[in-house]
Amino acid sequence: MATMAERRYFGTDGIRGIAGEPPMTGEFAFRLGVAAAEGLRAQGVGRPKVVVGMDTRRSGPMLAHAVAAGLASRGSDVTWLGVIPTPGVSFLTRALGCDAGVAVSASHNPFDDNGLKLFNGDGEKLSDSLEEEIETLLANPPEGLPPVIGSAVGSASRYRTSDGHYVQHLLANAPYLDGLRVALDCANGAASEIAPKVFEKIGARLDLIHASPDGENINVDCGSTNPGTIQARVTEHELDVGVTFDGDADRALLVDRRGRLVTGDHIMAICALTAGDSELVGTLMSNLGVERYLHERGVTMHRAQVGDRYVHEELTRRGLRLGGEQSGHVLFLDKAPTGDGILTALQLLASVRKSDRTLEAWMDEIPVYPQCLLNVKVPPGAKAAVLEDAAVKRALEAAEARLGEDGRINLRPSGTEPLIRVMVEAESEALVGEVAKTVAEAVERAAA
Repeated sequence: MATMAERRYFGTDGIRGIAGEPPMTGEFAFRLGVAAAEGLRAQGVGRPKVVVGMDTRRSGPMLAHAVAAGLASRGSDVTWLGVIPTPGVSFLTRALGCDAGVAVSASHNPFDDNGLKLFNGDGEKLSDSLEEEIETLLANPPEGLPPVIGSAVGSASRYRTSDGHYVQHLLANAPYLDGLRVALDCANGAASEIAPKVFEKIGARLDLIHASPDGENINVDCGSTNPGTIQARVTEHELDVGVTFDGDADRALLVDRRGRLVTGDHIMAICALTAGDSELVGTLMSNLGVERYLHERGVTMHRAQVGDRYVHEELTRRGLRLGGEQSGHVLFLDKAPTGDGILTALQLLASVRKSDRTLEAWMDEIPVYPQCLLNVKVPPGAKAAVLEDAAVKRALEAAEARLGEDGRINLRPSGTEPLIRVMVEAESEALVGEVAKTVAEAVERAAA
């Protein structure tokens, strides 16, 4: 079977590409639907039930209907969710008792990208074995499959997403906001209808922006990848809090009334301390200042590789519920099987209310160390050799000695680009910049 590194299609977060170019074509999406149906049958599912949803990209209907047609052609019953956050697909896969779910989205990427993300019956990412089975079926389509005819052909039905199980789930985990003035940036994406409805139902006075998707404006100068927009909105309009999502709403960042960005690290710290958690899972990029703040209060931060897949694996391995990334992709495994931006915002606001403190007081207290991230280009295929270079290792050792216990450095290869990322953080911003530059220069020389 193919390993993750050898796979042709699946990455760490499904399959992605430019819509209309291989593999992100209607024809490929149909073949993926066929392969998914046959893969489920190979695992003993007689007549698979699958939900399909999408974000607001122009190419979404093309790909979503194609994958649904492929599934139905091999006897799978499809429930159409329409435009819905990716975590909504995950939640409804489990809530409706389905065998799999498909989300058509490229998350925070530009509108001309798209992706196909599959969930298992528990609403979690597919097992390696099923992904490998689908990879094999895509690479070598089986010949002589028996025809699926008559009542064996899969059915299709539509689900009322706007007031269904997913919205009720969000409301069940929401605080009452009692007139709180909330700026909401929906990134012209999948949260554009559901998020405003939820926040209005819990008593927020909304200042809504970027909730008019036209198929091409998703993530354009808005959303969690452009948080300056919501920061300016909150301060200029003197609002109480801002919430900003990415295109498929699986992550959220917040802004306090002074315009300060509340990252995933802040969110995890506040939620952990309010709920009494003694452990959580961050990533290699989680801020050292936040980690020390938690440690002083009896909370251990374990670190996983960057990526929600790895955070989920570490949470499951340790039997924990709370983990996430600086980007605002936070997992509450006691509430949902995957990261959910709307749920994340609601859980943070609920924690702040429970604490009887303001979000501003929390932000004043939680230290964030200066952090520098430099990306160094390396020749394709050379990342491992550069990291093993003797001069790079010496530079890394010297940097660690200089930082001592008051700082941290991490070198890691990008999983998707020919880059090595140099991350340095410490209490001194000047020291951070100097150390990062020195190590990056060593990496550049080794890559030359």
